[in-house]
Amino acid sequence: MSSSIKVVVTGAAGQIAYSLIPRLVNGRTFGDKKVDLALVEIPQVVDKLKGLLMELEDSYFPAMGRVTYTDNFSEAAKDADWFLLVGSIPRGIVYNGKKIEERSDLLSINGGIFVDQGKAIGSFGKDKAKILVVGNPANTNAFIGKNAADNESQLWMAMTMLDSNRAKSVISKKTGVNISEIKNMIIWGNHSPTMYPDSENVIINNQLGSTVINDISWVEKDFIPSVQQRGKAVINARGASSATSAAKAAIDTVMACESPTEEGNSFSAAIASDGSYDVPEGIICGFPLVTLSDGTIDIKRDIALSDFGKSKFQISIDELLSERDAVKHLMKWLMMKILKI
Repeated sequence: MSSSIKVVVTGAAGQIAYSLIPRLVNGRTFGDKKVDLALVEIPQVVDKLKGLLMELEDSYFPAMGRVTYTDNFSEAAKDADWFLLVGSIPRGIVYNGKKIEERSDLLSINGGIFVDQGKAIGSFGKDKAKILVVGNPANTNAFIGKNAADNESQLWMAMTMLDSNRAKSVISKKTGVNISEIKNMIIWGNHSPTMYPDSENVIINNQLGSTVINDISWVEKDFIPSVQQRGKAVINARGASSATSAAKAAIDTVMACESPTEEGNSFSAAIASDGSYDVPEGIICGFPLVTLSDGTIDIKRDIALSDFGKSKFQISIDELLSERDAVKHLMKWLMMKILKI
């Protein structure tokens, strides 16, 4: 092993993490690096991680380094290179005597969690740490965490790779092209039913999607809704949310960040807008991203959006702005304004 890397995983006793964690130490995700794991859970279930640790030991992963588990996030965050924030309060559970159904409640409850985690990451994580938020509402959770971290050298992302992978699958079935030949599958906006999966700029067997799929009716009535509603369809079919596919998407995101992006391709994740594509600065928004040769993650800025694409993207931008407004009470900059610092 040439070097080591420390990865923190929250929600480590959950279904997504059960599929995710072994892949972190299988020798493929981080190449020849030894991987130290810090697994985090809430106090009520943290002891279940003892069984997971036993399974990891029994699996004999050569890339696995030191594995610890705790309910103390700040302790786990010390000197970490990667944070995979899988844990969050899901819709439908009873919290403080109330069933959480409304997105506004979800934003408020998870907001408090991500304020605390963000502060710990900003204080104890490495300055070049990368943070991938998987727990929903992922974009705004990442927005809250990034603000609380107050460390501009760290990269906060929300996961949209699952949506990208779903979109590739739909296009593969439509065109008969193997998924390996489908690239630059961009998810614009929010990881929510307002997301815009871009069938026009996807590359299908070295051809632009707009030339391969010349069927706007299918795009608008079948493709976009299928991708937007796929998560709900999975829940309806299996009685639980996506787990294996979500874990795979998280791994895909990590691997995309760890290696330079091939020419002409991009990968999907949501990061803080710098004003590109006229997206208001600061919100965590889905963009086409590239990893540069020096390891920097940047927005790919040469994508041409059609008027149709812009209109669909704007719907998701508007939702992100409304979510930002819904969590203003958690924002550091608002407190500074109130206190006139």
